[in-house]
Amino acid sequence: MENPGTRVLAELLQALDAGQLKIIDLTTTLGPDTPVIDLPPNFAQSPGLSLSEISRYDCRGPAWYWNIIHLGEHTGTHFDAPIHWITGKDLPNNATDTILPRKFIGPACVIDVTADVEQNPDFLLTIERVEHWEGQYGRIPAGAWVLLRTGWSQRKTKEEFLNNQDDGAHSPGFARACSQFLANSRDVLGVGVETVGTDAGQAGGFDPPFPNHTFMHGAGKFGLTSLINLEQLPPTGALVIAAPLKILNGSGSPLRVIAITP
Repeated sequence: MENPGTRVLAELLQALDAGQLKIIDLTTTLGPDTPVIDLPPNFAQSPGLSLSEISRYDCRGPAWYWNIIHLGEHTGTHFDAPIHWITGKDLPNNATDTILPRKFIGPACVIDVTADVEQNPDFLLTIERVEHWEGQYGRIPAGAWVLLRTGWSQRKTKEEFLNNQDDGAHSPGFARACSQFLANSRDVLGVGVETVGTDAGQAGGFDPPFPNHTFMHGAGKFGLTSLINLEQLPPTGALVIAAPLKILNGSGSPLRVIAITP
């Protein structure tokens, strides 16, 4: 008797080959110019990506090309594991090498606040806004990725993307209560954003500081940052695969985030 799972996988491949499903790359290109978050100068800073060549079809290696890479775990499009934040440091299976792989895959719920962010770069998603979205598209299911579409990925220069002002960075994010609501009342896998971090630019001054990190990771949830192409996803119906590198005790890692969508 045919295994039902085998049939499902065969149908998936047929749908991809027939163009009934599309693969959307949600990952920005990672290079030396990729912006990284700027922390206050009293904290240790994460470096950007640097590459040094090992060989390139030459005397160092006549038939092969490869590089040494040096970067922080949280560079470019990257994954935040619960161990990244103090609230998640004692949870089981909280690092990139111990998280169950099943948790890297989930349905996407895309909440579009682009028009709001155009008017206010410090826009914060609220519970009321989520419930309004649910009134249109249905309740966010447990195990979903909630992706906040802000249009921020259209900012092409480092200065525009980080948007640092005299009083710090200005970028959108989640209200404290909304992060708690999504992590606990909706039991999401995690949240994804187009900005450099999953908290708003001004979140260092919130109570508590960086509430999305505090509540998401404290609940064992994840974060995805610097996503692109969210405008190519429907509000519901896409499947997101976001698997970090299996770094021993890793707090996160750059990754390739892909979506399968009708």
